[in-house]
Amino acid sequence: MSVAALVEVHRCDQREALVVKGLFESEGIPVIVRSRIAHSVHPFTVGAQGEVALLVPRADADRSRRLLAV
Repeated sequence: MSVAALVEVHRCDQREALVVKGLFESEGIPVIVRSRIAHSVHPFTVGAQGEVALLVPRADADRSRRLLAV
């Protein structure tokens, strides 16, 4: 899956990202969780530094957003 073919559908914290990732995967939607968190250096987050982006293939973006809206 090429990064160019992915779109960001949601931003949240790490905990919510794990739940949403599970939801998407259970619906057959491949998902990549992208963050700037360096857990080995700083095991905590503050504000926007802890934001996580969920990326899905462009073809699944609308369906992903509908799942989040329910």
